[in-house]
Amino acid sequence: MNLTDKEAKHFYRLFNSLLFYANNKHKIFEGLKVPSDLLKSDPYNLQDLKDKLYATHDLIDSFVKDNPDKFSPEDLNIVSSWKNFVKGKFYIVRYLKNYTVFLDADEPPRAYGVLGIITPIREMMGRNLPIMVEATLLPFENRIVYDGTLLPYNIFFGSNYRRSIHDSYGQAKAGHGIISSLPFSLEKLGPNDAEKLRGYLKTGYSRDLHHEEIQDLLSKNPDLMPVYSEEMGRVHARDYRKRLKAMGIAEGWFALMDGIIIAGGKERENVEQTAKSMLPPAKMKLVHLFQVKAK
Repeated sequence: MNLTDKEAKHFYRLFNSLLFYANNKHKIFEGLKVPSDLLKSDPYNLQDLKDKLYATHDLIDSFVKDNPDKFSPEDLNIVSSWKNFVKGKFYIVRYLKNYTVFLDADEPPRAYGVLGIITPIREMMGRNLPIMVEATLLPFENRIVYDGTLLPYNIFFGSNYRRSIHDSYGQAKAGHGIISSLPFSLEKLGPNDAEKLRGYLKTGYSRDLHHEEIQDLLSKNPDLMPVYSEEMGRVHARDYRKRLKAMGIAEGWFALMDGIIIAGGKERENVEQTAKSMLPPAKMKLVHLFQVKAK
């Protein structure tokens, strides 16, 4: 998804004015007479100027104070908000309907929903994901855009590294969701323990990688055992469905606990009642019911 044409023009009017102001202060480029001259420059050649801009907040504060182009208070608020930029290396991991997902390469992982400005990011970067890029993310009208430059790395990711990136993306979604505006509050977005646990249990790779974290969560908070049993029940149920069908069992309901089938039958209610008759009431929270369906 992109900004509209009107929004894109608005963004570049503000951002190029800020860059032009920064250039007047630091004299990186000669011959720039008006902010629109920046549109004629190769975006990659502007990186030195942008590095000066992001080095401190002083240039943005000075621009807002001087207001050389007589912007409205609302526009100055947008420019001032760019002090909340996020700069670094990111993996582009998903093209979604509302934005492209940028996953930062640092720990803990965070996923950002980023809009294109003029050209869709997918057209610029291609379909084969993940891709590592150097980028600076900026807030703009309650959304996130990049500053006009994406610097891709020519890196091939092997299968293990791809799994690691996929796991980090899962952890980011479980931990904070996809961040769609800046600045963001870690306290506001911070995950609860149940969300963390579900993220750790999502894939076999993640379960192996985060084995110690899983055990630590369960030991500190035994009330998470129903969440653990629910998620692991789904994992075991997938395996059991295949095995039961291979045995010739075409349909039925089954009750799982700790990876073991403890009851089975044609009707869900009967299976649930059988499990209840065998277990203490508190243990029923740890039972996962699943169905085998005939095709």
